Amino acid sequence: MIIRDAKAEDMGQVAAIYAYYVENTAISFECEAPTAEEMERRRISFRPYPYIVAEEEGRILGYAYAHPFSSRAAYGRSVEVTIYLDTQEEGKGIGRMLYQKLEEKLREIGIHNLYAIVMYPGEGSVEFHESMGYRIVGTLTDCGEKFGRLLSVVYMEKRI
Repeated sequence: MIIRDAKAEDMGQVAAIYAYYVENTAISFECEAPTAEEMERRRISFRPYPYIVAEEEGRILGYAYAHPFSSRAAYGRSVEVTIYLDTQEEGKGIGRMLYQKLEEKLREIGIHNLYAIVMYPGEGSVEFHESMGYRIVGTLTDCGEKFGRLLSVVYMEKRI
């Protein structure tokens, strides 16, 4: 397995991984799965922040990326991070490796604060982020609705 920068040709597999979470879980608050073209548009729009994939023999196992935490200039040292894995690859340490590589790349460009917005209570996401050194810094109660139920999120922070 290698971890590398994502390319346009990866976005079909990235979109397929993400579609599962959009269509079957409340982990993503999106209600319609974006196309590969939309995922590519997003990837490009998040530059210069890293967007990386874990790949094995041409198959994308998961991906992680960072994007601006806010459009206001004073937040320039802070980013929001996101990670998704192919459901067959969970529990193998791939998420940890992706986040470690993402953090390395973010340090190189001078980022200090990472924020993850995680459904709460979640399906293991809070615990995963805590294991990576994040801490809960705030809760937004019943801020979303999906599958006919109200959903809350926590803001999680890590200083690097």
